[in-house]
Amino acid sequence: MQWKGRRGSRNIEDRRRAGGGMRAGGAAGVGGIGLVAVFVIALLLGVDPAQLLNQIEPGAGSSGAPVGITAEDEAAGEFVSVVLADTEEIWTRLFADQLNRRYTPATLVLFKDGTQSPCGGASGATGPFYCPADRKVYLDTGFFVTMEHQLGAKGDFAAAYVVAHEIGHHVQNELGILSKANSVRQQVSEVESNRISVMIELQADCLSGIWAREAAQSLGVVERGDFEEALNAARRIGDDTLQRNAGRRPMPHTFTHGTSEQRERWFETGLRSGKIAACDTFSADAL
Repeated sequence: MQWKGRRGSRNIEDRRRAGGGMRAGGAAGVGGIGLVAVFVIALLLGVDPAQLLNQIEPGAGSSGAPVGITAEDEAAGEFVSVVLADTEEIWTRLFADQLNRRYTPATLVLFKDGTQSPCGGASGATGPFYCPADRKVYLDTGFFVTMEHQLGAKGDFAAAYVVAHEIGHHVQNELGILSKANSVRQQVSEVESNRISVMIELQADCLSGIWAREAAQSLGVVERGDFEEALNAARRIGDDTLQRNAGRRPMPHTFTHGTSEQRERWFETGLRSGKIAACDTFSADAL
């Protein structure tokens, strides 16, 4: 992906030098990647992911001292800012062209180790997520290292897919989809709630596919192999693949993000169509 030297977004809230701290309980927002890192770390340690989350102590990483920022951190921050700017340009145009509506961009919070959000504590363990309460995406760019080394999702476009997916949740929020879906989730069984969660996540994958299409066609910043990097990332974070890699038999009733095949297919749906209407996972005959 061609990103160096390009315009970045003004909607970046950089908390990496301030130290933020987090509280126990994990992220209650919408996570496209969500708790992927927890499963990865649990796999390496041979423990239950739930136990790992429960052991996160209040105030972890919250000494209040300035957090050291490396050259890699700076580069990652610049990269995320450019990708965010691209999502803003693309969704502003698509909202106007396809929906005759105005798009209001999200703010992206960069943090290191941990910080607070209205949706709960954010940390490298919870992974990136979107919090509809404050309309912000929370991202520890260290997660990109986890993606590459623990998940095998390499490449800058794989990282861009993560950002685009979380912005996809913001698009859902802008359209009123997220609040309606989450309202229904609170009134149904756990199994049905999980099924709706899968619809939410697959739609965000589809919306990120639309972004990828526009990044190639209208911005011209996509390079050879970029789409495959995003598709590989989608495959690597399917619920079935994560459970299998954790030494468990995949249990579909527990899925909250969708299978590897589903995530890849819905990303491709957005990539091929470029139409927001094509991403209606809630009306699809089959996910």
